[in-house]
Amino acid sequence: MRSILQAFAIAFSLLCAGCGPAAAEAYPAKPVRMVVPFPPGGAADLIGRVVALRLGEQLAQPVIVDNRAGASGNIGADAVAKAQGDGYTLLMAALTSHAINHTLERKVLRYDLERDLSPVMIVATVPYVFVVHPSLPSRSMQEFIAYARAKPGQVSYGSSGAGSPQRLAVEMLKLRTRLDLLHVPYKGSGQVINDLVGGQVLAAFESLPAALPHIRAAKLRALAVTTAQRIPMLAEVPTMEEAASLPFEVSSTFGILAPAGTPRVVIERLNVELAKTMQLPAVREALLQHGAFAVSTTPDEAGQRIHSEIAMWARVIHEANVKSD
Repeated sequence: MRSILQAFAIAFSLLCAGCGPAAAEAYPAKPVRMVVPFPPGGAADLIGRVVALRLGEQLAQPVIVDNRAGASGNIGADAVAKAQGDGYTLLMAALTSHAINHTLERKVLRYDLERDLSPVMIVATVPYVFVVHPSLPSRSMQEFIAYARAKPGQVSYGSSGAGSPQRLAVEMLKLRTRLDLLHVPYKGSGQVINDLVGGQVLAAFESLPAALPHIRAAKLRALAVTTAQRIPMLAEVPTMEEAASLPFEVSSTFGILAPAGTPRVVIERLNVELAKTMQLPAVREALLQHGAFAVSTTPDEAGQRIHSEIAMWARVIHEANVKSD
């Protein structure tokens, strides 16, 4: 009997060994749902819709955007984490926010970013720019640091919440420069920009799409960008390393994740088609119009990026003693 069972097991394994490519070719056999865990109109939604449209063309099946907003992106992420791992439910993740939540909201989260979700690809990044109100005498990052050091606790900065990437970026700056800045939290970037332009707060890290129109209108002064290289739209603005000798690379990272347990052949098929999607000139141009830069990675590279983001923000949260809202 044991020999019969062993023979059956071997035959079954040989049969299934050929199922992988066939499964990949058969997928997808129906529309795919892409959950965007934020409201329509935000960066994740805009990027998700650009990617979903073209990915659907690559897969020859519609990719339908499903906005499941709430709890700083956690409601939608939790829904995908608990979905069936068959490749028909994906998450358009704002990975920087999710990585921050992984530590800051750990006690209330019902899913684990690394355990319950499988990375497919990093698809886009949105840089940040450090901006100040024109009333400040600071015309460079070094001048701002000197000005803020001379006025400890008096120079205010705005952010869109305790756990927002913009707030954590300032906390990282404070840790590296030993600055004492006054935090003024808001409920969204729109409110931050309004009060920053109005002079109610004096500084902020803001996303490129939110800040760029006001920089071009001279309503805000850009002192540095948070990328390793300068940004074409702001070629005259130095990087943080150029401006203040600070190795400082921070951006909002967006990627596609699937529920844990999704077959590797399906992950790889999605990765291949996403790579083709992200190379399309129409996709790259559409993302640039929203201030996002198209990228592509392997699933393993995406996983490594998520792991490093979690570790980086966990250090900032602990060292700066950042608390949840």
